[in-house]
Amino acid sequence: MKVAWLHVAPVKSLAIETRDHVELGKDGVQDDRRFCLIDEDGQLINGKRVAELTTIGAHFDRATDRLELRMPGGARVAGTVAVGGPITIKGKDASGRLVEGPWSSALSEQLDRTIRLVRLDDPGHDRARKRGGVSLLSLASLHRLADEANVESVDPRRFRMLIGIDGATAHEEDGWIGKHVRVGEAIVVPAGNVGRCQVTTLDPEKGVSDLDTLEVIAGYRGEFQSTEPLAFGIWARVERPGRIALGDAITVEDAE
Repeated sequence: MKVAWLHVAPVKSLAIETRDHVELGKDGVQDDRRFCLIDEDGQLINGKRVAELTTIGAHFDRATDRLELRMPGGARVAGTVAVGGPITIKGKDASGRLVEGPWSSALSEQLDRTIRLVRLDDPGHDRARKRGGVSLLSLASLHRLADEANVESVDPRRFRMLIGIDGATAHEEDGWIGKHVRVGEAIVVPAGNVGRCQVTTLDPEKGVSDLDTLEVIAGYRGEFQSTEPLAFGIWARVERPGRIALGDAITVEDAE
């Protein structure tokens, strides 16, 4: 088995960015979900509230603190990130600092609502770094879902998973919970299933719901005993940090 994709989102809920390698730290990839968006009341804005977020691209260079956003029409907004005062994100156990600069106004104009960009003190809080920080899904599971949905293929970006697995059988990853999984230089320990929400129904390019993934998953996996309902893929804790690149080997071992 080998690594099929590496997907991150520097800004939570914006378009997935494909990487050819990542540095996996103890809490995950450091610049994955480094930023998030809130409304005028301080409430988190995500794909469940604003589907169009998936059509806006983002790239963050941690070495230079440069953030670039790419709007659907081709406009780009970029610069070095500077932050202002602290803010607590309502409804989430997370805090951060408001980002100064052109990004909030550009996002507000694009989405026709008040948007504020926040740099998180603890990046990736929504992925529950307190619980894991790594997610894995096999190509074979996607192929099985496509067959069940009677469609040609299912874009993996719908599921926003960090590591794609090539060479496994459909849903083989479900059986890895509690084992040691070597991925490139890193070792992760899967601890549970990932439950799915309506964001997975969205076309990642167009930001519109065009495939009822939840109904399909419920239809053929409804009786599957999992740690979360509508399970599709797994999450894991980092046992040993390290570099992971496309094509790196994936091996599974029983925990000692």
